[in-house]
Amino acid sequence: MLTNFRRNDILLRPMKKMILPLALTLILSSAPLSLAVERLKISSTTSTDNSGLFGALNPPFEERFNCRVDVIAVGTGKALKIASRGDVDVVFVHARQAEDKFLADGYGVNRRDVMYNHFVIIGPAADPARIRGMKDAKEALRRISQTEALFISRGDDSGTYKKELALWEKAGIVPQGIWYSEAGQGMGAVIQIANQKLAYTLADRGSYLAYSGKINLQVLCEGDPDLFNPYGIIAVNPAKFPHVNYVLAMAYIEWVTSTQGQSIIREFGKDRFGQPLFIPIAVPQGEGSLD
Repeated sequence: MLTNFRRNDILLRPMKKMILPLALTLILSSAPLSLAVERLKISSTTSTDNSGLFGALNPPFEERFNCRVDVIAVGTGKALKIASRGDVDVVFVHARQAEDKFLADGYGVNRRDVMYNHFVIIGPAADPARIRGMKDAKEALRRISQTEALFISRGDDSGTYKKELALWEKAGIVPQGIWYSEAGQGMGAVIQIANQKLAYTLADRGSYLAYSGKINLQVLCEGDPDLFNPYGIIAVNPAKFPHVNYVLAMAYIEWVTSTQGQSIIREFGKDRFGQPLFIPIAVPQGEGSLD
């Protein structure tokens, strides 16, 4: 005599044969929908990412091209290194000498100017080095060094760190000692560390503004032409890395430098800070529009 378990198993066998193929069909039928969405990979700076700019710039592009944009936010040096391995499709950074070398070495093509802002030296309200209101960044750093006021450096091969080192060199100073600390962190993290330690640091204005509501640090030195901070965007060379998504990369570059993209950059931050975090500079105005 069949047990109840055995009887139920025999009765359910035909149903199992129907359910399993149906489940497999449903899984396979949904797969092309997810696979149809293209992905664009970008390596960029922590300053660009921390400001929140990608949150405004990327969604309209993703909707228009039915794609997803994945941003790897690191220092400029690391962003270029990632791109030099062909691990991304686009690099969006702010260190012109390093960008030019990246192009000359054949890793990238079709560089375009996108935007700029300025670096600023920020520090505690007490301002122990007495640099408030100075417009000469080199002299401001000299005073910080002479007074051995605590300074937090990015120390991460970023565009900001490269600029900082260039300024110390122009000031004729090799920064060292207990007053000088290399964090090896991104821009947002360094701003917060400097805030906690009541220290000075070099930051781009966009990142400072993005964090200004959370910190007590103030802009103490600004306006030096040496503090100019331009950003460029480069497609990874498909001749060197055939697997990269060059078509989508160029579409993104056209978007960022188009009338619409530049307008988003121009307006970004105005509602919150009363001023844009970045100034668009793609020229001529409107070239590359996707309308």
